Amino acid sequence: MSDFVYLFRSGGAVPSAADRDAQMRKWVAWIKDLEEKGHLKNRGSALRSVGRVVASNKPVTDGPYSEKDLVVGFLIVQSPDIDHAATLSSGCPILDYGGTVEVRPVLEVPG
Repeated sequence: MSDFVYLFRSGGAVPSAADRDAQMRKWVAWIKDLEEKGHLKNRGSALRSVGRVVASNKPVTDGPYSEKDLVVGFLIVQSPDIDHAATLSSGCPILDYGGTVEVRPVLEVPG
């Protein structure tokens, strides 16, 4: 089994207040399902929309400020390959609101 990180990107749409509880229940159920099937390695975290952007030879700036495609969280799963990891991500509730899940293999660094 290999490790894969899911990067959750907002699509800009925000669930209404009435939909937030239902959305949270979907997240909890989806993550629990990953865990029960032995795929969840690290629950990760949601990320705040404030921070700093650091670039070489440039001043540190506030950010990120993007109206869409903002990384809003992550988690780590275990899967035999990237195609299976991508299939597992297809049930992610962020997809209901125009968001995306970026699936990336974790590079094992020796040492």
